[in-house]
Amino acid sequence: MHAQRRVTSKDVAERAGVSRTTVSFVLNDVPGVRISEETRQKVLRAARELHYYPNAAARSLASRKTHRIGLVLCQSPERIFVDAFLPEVLRGIGDVAQAQEFRVLLQSVENVAQSDTYTQLVGEKQIDGIILSGPRSDDSQLLALRREGFPVVLLGQLEGSEVPFVDVDSVGGARLAVEHLIEHGHKRIGLITNAPPQYTASAQRERGYREALEEHNLTYDRGLVRYGDFSEESGGRAMSELLEVVPPPTALFAASDLVAFGAMEATKARGLRIPRDLALVGFDDIPLARYVDPPLTTIRLPAYGLGAGAGRILLRLIKGEEARDTQLLLETGLVIRDSCGFHEGTTLERAAGGRGREVD
Repeated sequence: MHAQRRVTSKDVAERAGVSRTTVSFVLNDVPGVRISEETRQKVLRAARELHYYPNAAARSLASRKTHRIGLVLCQSPERIFVDAFLPEVLRGIGDVAQAQEFRVLLQSVENVAQSDTYTQLVGEKQIDGIILSGPRSDDSQLLALRREGFPVVLLGQLEGSEVPFVDVDSVGGARLAVEHLIEHGHKRIGLITNAPPQYTASAQRERGYREALEEHNLTYDRGLVRYGDFSEESGGRAMSELLEVVPPPTALFAASDLVAFGAMEATKARGLRIPRDLALVGFDDIPLARYVDPPLTTIRLPAYGLGAGAGRILLRLIKGEEARDTQLLLETGLVIRDSCGFHEGTTLERAAGGRGREVD
């Protein structure tokens, strides 16, 4: 005789016709979320019919603040361990959280479209708000959280939505990188993105690349575009493909430094030299960028400022304070080293939507 299968929150969600996040909010009585009475009753009725009862300890915890926030990283644990940009972001979030006696729970998830991460964090691990790094355009759970009033802040942004975010001007930064290559005579410029196109930062950096070409009357050639996947290996594979294009690009914009490192190695493996045979600009200015051979020209991001800014906004939302300045774009800058073949040690700073200016 088979044991009866245990009823889960997924079963309740399907019976009530709502998301698992909504079930978690209702049954754990999470404060501050906007759920209609009709929806609440549908969930309660479905739970009764299925004889589903949430953990009593979780319900008692949900009735008050936990002083914990969740940081969700939309990449695999393996990628997180090699992400040299992440430590400064974490330090920014951690400093702000610690100053207000909050703790940070770290959660990685590779595919938010097929995950119950938010439900688990909110309903089981008990957090007061979420910072999501690397938002994707296909993340319906995220928008459901926002609609229900749960505090959410993005590291990155979803264009067209009102979800609070802290981000850099990825479009402007990419445009700045490509314009630098154009201004020094390059017309055939390849692109390797930092991530697959469903990640908003990837789409924005490709958009900046395309805008720079079009503003200088250069044709956007889809054959010169490849999509990276957060890693050096993906950059190497993409660069090997681009070097097979006839004629190959004379310059490359790699939309993350890790991807740029892989592109460098693939170029050297072909017996080519940087920048003599290929000018290269990256994106992020991670600490290793200045130590590779040749030192990498790249777009500098304020990693600590991104983390600290997201932490401040989220804590204001959690405390129910006035929602002001909840969508912030931080400045980027072009740091010129040897990989592009031009003057080393110059920095171009650019405010979001502004023009570049040379500084000492």
